[in-house]
Amino acid sequence: MAEIQGEYHWHKHTSQDELFYVLKGSIVIQLKDQPHVVLGEGRMAVVPKGTEHCPKSEGPSYILLFEPCALDTRGD
Repeated sequence: MAEIQGEYHWHKHTSQDELFYVLKGSIVIQLKDQPHVVLGEGRMAVVPKGTEHCPKSEGPSYILLFEPCALDTRGD
């Protein structure tokens, strides 16, 4: 579980997918060369491995991230 507010940095994970599930608030997952994904409470999305992305939230948002414990959340 994580709280995000503002913009994270652009990054990618070369060998693992990443699943975002919004518990409270809303987030935008910016994607390179693709439409952005907007998620509200109770919504989820998977960012496929190798996809450059940058999550952001205008206000405090609480999310669950489903990923292997060995995944470096800062990206490769």
